[in-house]
Amino acid sequence: MKHIKYLAFVLIGVMFSCNEDDFLNPIPDSRVVVTSYFNSDEEVLAGILGVYDAIQGIPEETTSNSSLVNRGVQFEYLVTEMRSDNTRSATTEGSKADFHRYLVDANNVEVEDYYASMYEIIFRANNILDFIEVADEGNRAAYTAESKFLRAYAYFNLVRLFGDVPMVTSVVNPTQSEALYTRVETSQIYDLIIDDLLIAVDDLNNSGSKNRASKAAAQALLAKVYLTLPNPNYIGAQQMCEAIIGTPQFTLLPDFYDVFYQELNDEIIFSIGYSSGFSEDAQGFSSEFTADAGRQDGLNIVNNNLIADFEAYGGNRTSVSYFQSPTSSDLTEVGKYLPDGYMRDEDGNYGPNPPRLAGNDWIVLRYADVLLMHVESILAGAEVTGNQAAISSFQQVRDRAGLTTPVTSITRDDLIMERRVELAFENHRFFDLLRFGIADAVLSAHASEMGYPDYTSRALLLPIPNREINLSGGLMTQNPGY
Repeated sequence: MKHIKYLAFVLIGVMFSCNEDDFLNPIPDSRVVVTSYFNSDEEVLAGILGVYDAIQGIPEETTSNSSLVNRGVQFEYLVTEMRSDNTRSATTEGSKADFHRYLVDANNVEVEDYYASMYEIIFRANNILDFIEVADEGNRAAYTAESKFLRAYAYFNLVRLFGDVPMVTSVVNPTQSEALYTRVETSQIYDLIIDDLLIAVDDLNNSGSKNRASKAAAQALLAKVYLTLPNPNYIGAQQMCEAIIGTPQFTLLPDFYDVFYQELNDEIIFSIGYSSGFSEDAQGFSSEFTADAGRQDGLNIVNNNLIADFEAYGGNRTSVSYFQSPTSSDLTEVGKYLPDGYMRDEDGNYGPNPPRLAGNDWIVLRYADVLLMHVESILAGAEVTGNQAAISSFQQVRDRAGLTTPVTSITRDDLIMERRVELAFENHRFFDLLRFGIADAVLSAHASEMGYPDYTSRALLLPIPNREINLSGGLMTQNPGY
């Protein structure tokens, strides 16, 4: 991971010396093993960095696609963007092509990996929290806050994608089936997420790397959580957004292109760091967005309905966000995450490193998202607002896009559209549709237009992996329709 020193080999051995049947707690007799390792503040810090390593995941370039190896966020576009109306696969071949056609089942390997990856993050965060007393007294609050931010981040992904999930808050051994496999109501998961993020807001600052948790990252994530609750906390979300808006170190970059290719810039609040050319520290997903460089040619291909929205509302974001494939005249490819920022040269090459060993950081939270969440929190579920603070935030995003006509009011549909064209291909669209309560209507119409007859409302939740259900011995239940 960029700007973060790597774990010692011994920690990697601790984290991965696991029985493949134990997803949520990969280490047999983990408490004994970990006790023998966490003996100093330095080792606890190394363990925290290991949580980020789990988010980063292992690129497909280094391993077989069929094995469960913790891809981290590298499959996230499949379970989010390609389940929305934004993108699709260029082909119908392979399990990755099942997402855009709503054919995913409980044996899908990418769903299984994403589920396990999020619990790997949770496990590692719990590990730190269980042994926080080993750290220097002056660092314990910050280490606790960082670990809880990371745990909340993983649980927020899980609860939005799978619904009720097991809630594991400490290191447990593989025999503790009740903890590992009992699904807990989403309300309890959200309570944990909020409690964790409130601690992170209180005890983190904004002085460190943007590849690590910060106060602003916790505030932004908490704002999104507040907006996502079944009964949204609009006031709380507004307060979190305004705390960031009042922080001078965050701003919109003048050039939209620079947001994605000038890494750790002033618009970034939290990103996952990668480095190009190193198999253990690269990411392969940006190559998958091309028609010819990934393991499966043409994933996250842009849908025509999104292109139409860009043409109407995208402004200068359009030329940065997507482009016509140079190798396939009927495909439009994502432009935000070109591997290492390189367009193909005349020989079809991208740059000095193979595209599947790209180093593009993955942006989780950025300032434009906060400005638009600020509008959403002020709109507070209404159809329209003329609030000047909301208009100011909305206008900043549009001005940067070259759409400088003054806005006098903002409708709910205006906001949904602005989020679509501003944040396209950043894995927000599916969650936005859910949060605004329009997912079933939009995706049903999209599936009908595209000729995907298998769409039903069951697709709003992913299936619990069958492997988990089988391991649970009858404790784990499946989501409806799977």
